Amino acid sequence: MDARKEWLAIGIFALTYVLISGRRLKVLPLNRPAAALLGTVLMVAAGVLTPEEAYQAVDYDTLVLLLGMMLIAAYLHLAGFFEWCADRILRLAGTPTRLLAGLMAVSGLASALLVNDTVCLMLTPLVVAVIVRGGLPLPPYLLALAMSANLGSVATLVGNPQNMIIGSMSGIPFAVFTRSLALPAVAGLLLAFGVLWWGFRDVLRMALIRVPTGPPPRLERRLVALSLMVLVGVFAGFMAGWRLAWTALGGGALLMVLARRDTHEVLKLVDWHLLVFFAALFVVVEGFNRTGLPDQWYEHLRPLFGATPWTQAWHWAWFSALGSNVFSNVPFVLVAGSWIENFLDPVLMWKVMALATTFAGNLTILGSVANIIVVESARGHCEVGFWDYARYGIPVTLLTTIVGMFLVLWIG
Repeated sequence: MDARKEWLAIGIFALTYVLISGRRLKVLPLNRPAAALLGTVLMVAAGVLTPEEAYQAVDYDTLVLLLGMMLIAAYLHLAGFFEWCADRILRLAGTPTRLLAGLMAVSGLASALLVNDTVCLMLTPLVVAVIVRGGLPLPPYLLALAMSANLGSVATLVGNPQNMIIGSMSGIPFAVFTRSLALPAVAGLLLAFGVLWWGFRDVLRMALIRVPTGPPPRLERRLVALSLMVLVGVFAGFMAGWRLAWTALGGGALLMVLARRDTHEVLKLVDWHLLVFFAALFVVVEGFNRTGLPDQWYEHLRPLFGATPWTQAWHWAWFSALGSNVFSNVPFVLVAGSWIENFLDPVLMWKVMALATTFAGNLTILGSVANIIVVESARGHCEVGFWDYARYGIPVTLLTTIVGMFLVLWIG
């Protein structure tokens, strides 16, 4: 690539990053998917990539996997499963503290099984309604929902988009990944609960739950049972080593056939904006990678990572946590993933990257899409400011990353 195209690629990547990282600008009012699409078009128009190379840059396995898991989540939503779970937690909790623990457990587990962004999108309005109905303060529960969705999602290769990309790039079997990351996810949820309980202990002690007396939300038992059976079958396929993307899409397609519901309802619930965003981002990052600048960065940084798997793992963890907050986790994984084969233990480094980039999402309110979804969805009822979140996000990120790293290194 000649120097002119290199500088164009760098400029286009920088412009795209600025547009997807910040709020919409008055001069150029584009949301994240539109900004990524603009970057894709500019990469081709500038001659950095040909149209054929742009098509080849897209990781279709990641998009198909996302689509499949979103379809399953959509059927659970149509069946009233998420609303029913939120209502049951409120009725059974008894105390505000137990409600906080129950919410984190459900959010963490759901995010390990489905995509955390989708879980937050579907759960937040229900959680807000339930908490308001119960007469409880919203902030601790909103933070709990966002943080537990991030923490629980690290447990599997389908928990969040960056894990899906890591699974596609690394080829690590689903069972091997889950065996290493499930325990750090559980430990992270317990630590986050401890931090939030301590920080909001006075508020939680003074609050009283108003238990709803009306009938519980409507639940389509047949559709819930069918959806959960398909979900179990999909995960059985994952554990058996079947191809993640087509196993998930097969489960979604099977549900579309067996559920006997208008498929237009289901397809409307798929987050097409997220799929477009990732497809376009693959192209933009590929154009940036072709400049050779990421490899030059790695060569300069390589001596800092150390000469043993242990030291490389710890330095890579902090570097990944910082990089995912500066560049956002998905672009960071796409750029830095090409470096991992140069480490002494690449498989370990993929796991470390998954843990660090996911747990670092709890650092600030802008650290992950899940956080933004929760805060924005609840804006009409509660304002959560940057420091309102960070005062809990910083200790949660530090504690969970340190403990998680020890567990990953111990498990191997």
